[in-house]
Amino acid sequence: MTKRILVWFASWCIAGYVLMLRWTCQHTFENDPRPELRKTGQNYLFAMLHAHQLAVVTHGEPGTGAMVSKSADGQLIVPALRVARCTPVRGSKWRAWGAKGGREAVDALTQHVLDGFPAAIAVDGPRGPRGRVHKGIAAISQATGAAVLNIVAVPTRRYVFHKTWDRLQVPLPLSRINGYFAEPIYPIEGEKLEAYRQRIERSLRELEKRVDPGESSSIANLTLTQEPDAAECSVRSAA
Repeated sequence: MTKRILVWFASWCIAGYVLMLRWTCQHTFENDPRPELRKTGQNYLFAMLHAHQLAVVTHGEPGTGAMVSKSADGQLIVPALRVARCTPVRGSKWRAWGAKGGREAVDALTQHVLDGFPAAIAVDGPRGPRGRVHKGIAAISQATGAAVLNIVAVPTRRYVFHKTWDRLQVPLPLSRINGYFAEPIYPIEGEKLEAYRQRIERSLRELEKRVDPGESSSIANLTLTQEPDAAECSVRSAA
């Protein structure tokens, strides 16, 4: 009971901090494809690193569905998503692909996109490895035809938790949060899920290397073509 109270208290502290960032930070976007996609009625998914989710949430697009772990760590971000007018969809990556929990979250987020709303996934969450894009984002894109929008958020003032697996970044008040988009990525008919996953991962890694090379170096030794194990084939993430 004490742990649940602490998680509840911490989650609302995070939500309060997100509100303060929304009020005090400036936001800029480079290569933002959303206006053109909206004109054509093209659905889209935001793909971000777990490290960037707090920075991205501070300027969340209203109605965006965000996949969140059922773990206590996932609960920490739920109030922040709600104050940012996003819709949390609970699921857990730490289940086999297709198992109850992860599969249900993918189905719910897929329907959210089919209903005409964007969705966001921290593609390497909840426990990495950092920069490893899991298959959920590719599966949802293939099921809905939605474009994948890789985004890297770089605050001008931030604190980086160097000892955490994701190198979580916390924007500081009165900073400018620069959002950088890669070119939209679309599913290709007949393409294998793993090949699509690799295309998304490659684009995201190249984007971070270009706009935030210091942080990008922390994942330089990951092998892009390594086949993920069973745990990585399951689904989870946050926005």
